[in-house]
Amino acid sequence: MVGGGQLARMTHQAAIALGQSLRVLSQAPDDSAALVAADVRIGTHTDLSALREFAKGCDAVTFDHEHVPTGHIAALAAEGVKIYPGAEAIVFAQDKRRMRERLSELGAPVPRWRPVSTAAEIADFAAEVGARPGEGSGWPVVAKAVRGGYDGRGVWMLADLAAAEELVATGVELIVEERVPLRREIAALVARSPFGQVAAYPVVETVQRDGICVEVLAPAPGLPEELAVEAQQLAIDLAHALGVVGLLAVELFETADGIVVNELAMRPHNSGHWTIEGARTSQFEQHLRAVLDYPMGETSLTAPAVVMANVLGGAPGGMTLDERLHHLFAADPGVRVHLYGKQVRPGRKIGHVTVLGDDMTSVRARAARAARWLQEGK
Repeated sequence: MVGGGQLARMTHQAAIALGQSLRVLSQAPDDSAALVAADVRIGTHTDLSALREFAKGCDAVTFDHEHVPTGHIAALAAEGVKIYPGAEAIVFAQDKRRMRERLSELGAPVPRWRPVSTAAEIADFAAEVGARPGEGSGWPVVAKAVRGGYDGRGVWMLADLAAAEELVATGVELIVEERVPLRREIAALVARSPFGQVAAYPVVETVQRDGICVEVLAPAPGLPEELAVEAQQLAIDLAHALGVVGLLAVELFETADGIVVNELAMRPHNSGHWTIEGARTSQFEQHLRAVLDYPMGETSLTAPAVVMANVLGGAPGGMTLDERLHHLFAADPGVRVHLYGKQVRPGRKIGHVTVLGDDMTSVRARAARAARWLQEGK
């Protein structure tokens, strides 16, 4: 697995049960996965020679992020490396313009959007959106960096022409989208093997704060069955159409008129961390099964209600994280904790907690309390 973050760390844990050994390409020896995996190579994902050396002797190569240059992926594939997802697929998770163009061609539900290079083009787009009945002025519009954004980075809510001018002046390549009147955000996670077998997980609700996912509720509360099936089928169709091998996370907006595709990710995803305890097959094992062309695992829930809450780094001081863990387990022995071995910084994802139960309200409250305790020590 190229990348040494928490996704590789949790994939390493899943590999053990399958009798596999996960080699990790990590940028530093203290990255999350490098702290636990036995076979760690230090290098950067932008260095083709490092990737070539890393891939020697591997049965398959995959990723814990989307930032490996597509040219490097294509070069390795041409040299006989089984590398998943391939360059022809992962480009749609790397390049938001290419993604929007391809989804539009496929007839998938997407927001109104446009590539832009000037503030005047952004203003024209806002005017076009606002010209439709009930749209108001069209402002604000959502601007996105074509490449490189994640966890709220590379996304801007532009309120007016002045904000557009300021952003354009930075030189970032942009697309703009209409601001979707969403009810909430949901996600559909599927896996696809080279053989073409697919497996779909229950659709979940994702709760965002300051551009970061803070909670995932499985299954999405109150989601009509027909809409859940539509979201799963859309994700399956996209996995086939884009040629994805491995996991595909389709982030969606639920609106009054149905669902709209927001983003794509082709790897284990934050919206699927709940599956470690909450599904019969975790997303990490499922990704390995797909990449190794094993039959897919069962995706059903292990409890009626499952909630994952991210643990973010808090302010310095107070009791240590280990002390907080001690008190949390004493207060609520049913909480499952996953810490990533990261240095604590305010707002950084340092772990997650998962709670299972019969009632979504109480399960959600327990997960939020546990995450807050680990973050704040109170």
